Amino acid sequence: MTAGAYIVEAVRTPVGRRGGGLAAAHPADLGAHVIGALLARTGIDPEAVDDVVFGCVDTVGPQAGDIARTAWLAAGLPESVPGVTVDRQCGSSQQAVHFAAQAVRSGTADLVVAGGVQNMSMVPIAAAMGEPYGDPFSGSDGWRARYGDQEISQFRAADLIARKWGIGRAEMEDYALGSHARAIAATDAGHFASEIAPYHGHAIDECPRRDTTAEKMAALRPLRADGRITAALSSQIADGAAALLIASDRAVAERGLRPLARITHLSARGDDPVLMLTAPIAATAHALSRAGLTLDQIDLIEINEAFASVVLAWQRETGADLARVNVSGGAIALGHPLGATGARLLTTLVHALHRTGKRRGLLTMCEGGGQANVTIIERV
Repeated sequence: MTAGAYIVEAVRTPVGRRGGGLAAAHPADLGAHVIGALLARTGIDPEAVDDVVFGCVDTVGPQAGDIARTAWLAAGLPESVPGVTVDRQCGSSQQAVHFAAQAVRSGTADLVVAGGVQNMSMVPIAAAMGEPYGDPFSGSDGWRARYGDQEISQFRAADLIARKWGIGRAEMEDYALGSHARAIAATDAGHFASEIAPYHGHAIDECPRRDTTAEKMAALRPLRADGRITAALSSQIADGAAALLIASDRAVAERGLRPLARITHLSARGDDPVLMLTAPIAATAHALSRAGLTLDQIDLIEINEAFASVVLAWQRETGADLARVNVSGGAIALGHPLGATGARLLTTLVHALHRTGKRRGLLTMCEGGGQANVTIIERV
């Protein structure tokens, strides 16, 4: 029998909108905040932590220098505990949880802090690409030989997906409007309160737009000429951090811990890097097959709303019941602080399972390079 990996606790900051309440917060301080809140909630001796694994994208400036380590130290915690930073693009902090779970399953660690952080107000998206060092693709002979000189961007990919799956603006706008409505309803009902550690007086997610209407969405111009994707159909630039404590069977037993959930499956798959955002389709099928489950056996699903077309194409291929998908809203409404989003989604998912009394949850998200992670958990 495979050794267990348990989520003992999961906590996040509120997600701040670009230029909002978290915009001036140093990324290391955001990371330190959720790490400190996590340890306070669990009562774990910091010296007992074997490693800190954090996701972050665009690791330049204040996000450079191994922010997992910096955030731990900025929290005033023991210098003896190391840290490592992961970049699997938008799935960075979900992958951080996977690495943590693999460590405790293998017996090489008992307690790992996993999560992620991103301040997109302070470090703009794609700040690590382009000038002065060039982009990841155009200078590579091997890349050009395989994919040519075509544009590689998430915005083009989102439009290509909408066209390939025949997803029109009206359908996407209806979905996006629903995301805001679900996020606002969850906020007003206090559903996020148990997972949020307020940061200097900021306690509520800032991105949901209460004044959004179908008419306002329809009036927006596409992001690309002749495209279908608008800003309203895209995840919002945002700031935030999240952290989870991952524990082994032994740590749970010896320390008397009461886990929130058990991680029952973790995997990652790749797909076309030009379409870029379609890998959750193949990754979901792969994960369910490996886990011996069907999607009908999953009670709650979180799929990152990088763009409305991503979720709707995935739904077309998987047949997922959207009533069980992103029930508290997604990144279109709640924001997408890149390297923190995977951990934020998993935090929301595990708390939602407890709030609703449901059993199983699945998390997947598209990632740069045409990749996707899948995590399946069971409430304990």
